Amino acid sequence: MPEQPVVFGAELRRRRIAAGLTLGGFAKAVHYSKGYLSKIETGDKPAGPDLARRCDAELGANGELAALVPPRRPPADPPSGGTGHNDDVWMMQMDPDGSWRFAPVNRRALITGVASAVGLAAIRSRPSVPARQDGTLAAFRAMFDHHRQLGQVASPGVVLPPLIAQTNSVRSCALAASGADRVQLFALAARYAEYTGWMAQESGDDHAAEWWTRLAVDLAAAGGDGTMAAYAQVRRALITLYRDDAMQTVALAQRAAAGPGVPARIRGLAAQRQAQGHALAGQELECRRALDRAAELLAGAPRSAQPVIGWATATDPVTLVTGWCLHDLGKGRRSAEVLGAGLAHIPPQAHRNQARFGARMALALAADGEIDQACQVAHSVLDHAELVDSATIRVDLGRLVRTLSRWRSHPPVRDLTPRLTTALHVPA
Repeated sequence: MPEQPVVFGAELRRRRIAAGLTLGGFAKAVHYSKGYLSKIETGDKPAGPDLARRCDAELGANGELAALVPPRRPPADPPSGGTGHNDDVWMMQMDPDGSWRFAPVNRRALITGVASAVGLAAIRSRPSVPARQDGTLAAFRAMFDHHRQLGQVASPGVVLPPLIAQTNSVRSCALAASGADRVQLFALAARYAEYTGWMAQESGDDHAAEWWTRLAVDLAAAGGDGTMAAYAQVRRALITLYRDDAMQTVALAQRAAAGPGVPARIRGLAAQRQAQGHALAGQELECRRALDRAAELLAGAPRSAQPVIGWATATDPVTLVTGWCLHDLGKGRRSAEVLGAGLAHIPPQAHRNQARFGARMALALAADGEIDQACQVAHSVLDHAELVDSATIRVDLGRLVRTLSRWRSHPPVRDLTPRLTTALHVPA
């Protein structure tokens, strides 16, 4: 079987000639040098996924050309969604210097003496009084809102320790409660666990993110709510999206929306994720259909009294996701315009979302050859990103570095490069 560079290069050349485009004209359209594309077409150089998607979009191949180039990182097996952690307990060690570690530990290991008796006693402790006092639930909800606000302005390393402790507290109170209090506390504990999973992913630990997401499903089920299981598929689809695995992203998002009784809001969030998967695969028509479906579902979805699932700081998430998708579809200029409009409605203090979508905007501008503007936006992005330290945002910052490397001698790029390099090498 021919190697990928030969297959992609030959197909690229065939489609370019069929479209009546010269190599020079095509190079200008995709903002790569004529010499570089010549080596791509002859198979002397492999194409990266970003270039492949841009060529695909320019030639209207609807993902067929991009599909010939594998993801930059081989996708891991999709998250199974199984529980598999029912025998685990939580162990968090905090050191005098402020560092900490968290890991699930099998209960059998604790019983056989792997952990200290002190640790075992601490894990087994329960609130001695059921959580029925007036205001308890409201206080826990207010603290959850504070944790989410902290997550927008601080790194996961700052957010996770108190968030883990609070998740355990709410869960323990739910176990001690009864009736309506028990149901509502379990629902809130599930939201705490789900958000802990998101912060774990932001720290770069996909395994921990999956563990916490599974726990969120179990906690919601304990309170009689099965809808968290559907949203867990949306969360898992985000993990595969950042692995550049378009097929699994779409499959997980479709699975999330397919179950009986799934609320409109979760189906809307699933449609957004499905659109991102289709865009990653270069499937523009399918992407736009999913975006339309997301807009319709989210517009009609009531916002419950519970902490809202998904977006908390964006009033028009579909606009932001549309801008995100347009970049993957090779429409850099339009992507930057849409993202700019969406970012205007995100509060300036929401540093995490400002950095996330600003990074994608800078990437879209750079891909479209607007290097000066891309660098200007990137400096603003780094002002936010340096505060929240996100592993997922660093994915797009890494792509931005690779894109700007073609203009490394350009003064704005030279000025930006040290900040970008530092941001990419600071651990979460």
